[in-house]
Amino acid sequence: MRTLVLSAVAAMLLAAPGAQAGCLTGAAVGGVAGHVAGHGVLGAGAGCVAGHYHSKHVAQRKAATPQRDNQSGSQQ
Repeated sequence: MRTLVLSAVAAMLLAAPGAQAGCLTGAAVGGVAGHVAGHGVLGAGAGCVAGHYHSKHVAQRKAATPQRDNQSGSQQ
């Protein structure tokens, strides 16, 4: 099981740079939480997947939100 999780995380890290978004942060948090529960590697793998999902969700939400001009002056 460890080999499967480690190979999945390694594949994610070696993939395109956009695929890494959120994975490292999620893996760190998941690894600590998993270590406390006695399953550090499994927690790191799950954290990587969850962090990537969250990062992708935030990016989609940001892309869907219209950008406003930050001009604080009067109209000319």
